[in-house]
Amino acid sequence: MNEAVQVLQRSTSVRKQSQVSRRKTTGSGEKSFASTLKAAQLQFSNHAQNRLTHRKINLSNESVNRLSQAVDQAAQRGGRESLVLMDDLAFLVNVPERKVITAMNTQNNRENVFTQIDSVVLADQG
Repeated sequence: MNEAVQVLQRSTSVRKQSQVSRRKTTGSGEKSFASTLKAAQLQFSNHAQNRLTHRKINLSNESVNRLSQAVDQAAQRGGRESLVLMDDLAFLVNVPERKVITAMNTQNNRENVFTQIDSVVLADQG
């Protein structure tokens, strides 16, 4: 009888540990997936969206993908505030947040000075 109680206690203990570990895995797995999904997306601030519209800059899906890859490169090198140069466009990007802060056409830009950046990325040709 004593052995049966011990087996039952072990069985219950293992079941509880399994349930707890499943909850932890599911919870962290969901957060990990959500953070991975969010990390893969490139966001544009309201200011950047207004600049794109005002300056008549149209980005194709290919251009957004190239910009995203350039942000990935900056992140791999530890960049935090990066200037991404792509074709005749320049983007100021907050790398950890993957957020484009502003965008401009380099040919029509009157300001040629960029401050408070720690890296520059030359985006690959598509």
